[in-house]
Amino acid sequence: MSYIDEFFRDTDSYFRKLAERMFREMSEIETAIRSGKLKGEWDIKPIKEPGVKGYVAKGRFQLGEPLKFPKQAIDEVREPLTDVFEDKDHVKLYIELPGVEKGDIQLNITESQVEVKAKNFYNNVKLPTRDVEFDKASANYKNGVLQVIIPKIKKVAKEEKKKTIKID
Repeated sequence: MSYIDEFFRDTDSYFRKLAERMFREMSEIETAIRSGKLKGEWDIKPIKEPGVKGYVAKGRFQLGEPLKFPKQAIDEVREPLTDVFEDKDHVKLYIELPGVEKGDIQLNITESQVEVKAKNFYNNVKLPTRDVEFDKASANYKNGVLQVIIPKIKKVAKEEKKKTIKID
């Protein structure tokens, strides 16, 4: 059996088990609704068409207490999503800082890394090259995304010196 056949066999098995679990859980939810254990406005019906399996569920369900996040989880320092791109002239970083005010962002740049601190976010990004003019970097913050552009050092092509040597 080839790797591809084995992959598709495993994938098919996984989705079959997933569907069985989904139908079992939907059936349990339907039973809980009908018995009154699950409160809320609801309308749940199995689909009864040839060749089609599934449920149609409409409504609002109250599964228990509203979801609450622990205060420590809200206050935790998180690493923001960061994309780094490099072209022939620049290194560009895009750092997502949702809900952060521009004045709360601290940005430190060296020839090898960019450090970002803002409210509950922190990241220290290694640059893909050290050939940058970090002192000429610029940054822009708009719609929760910090864009940092760092120009690369312009390499001036040296004129090649030439000397003719007389052969004896």
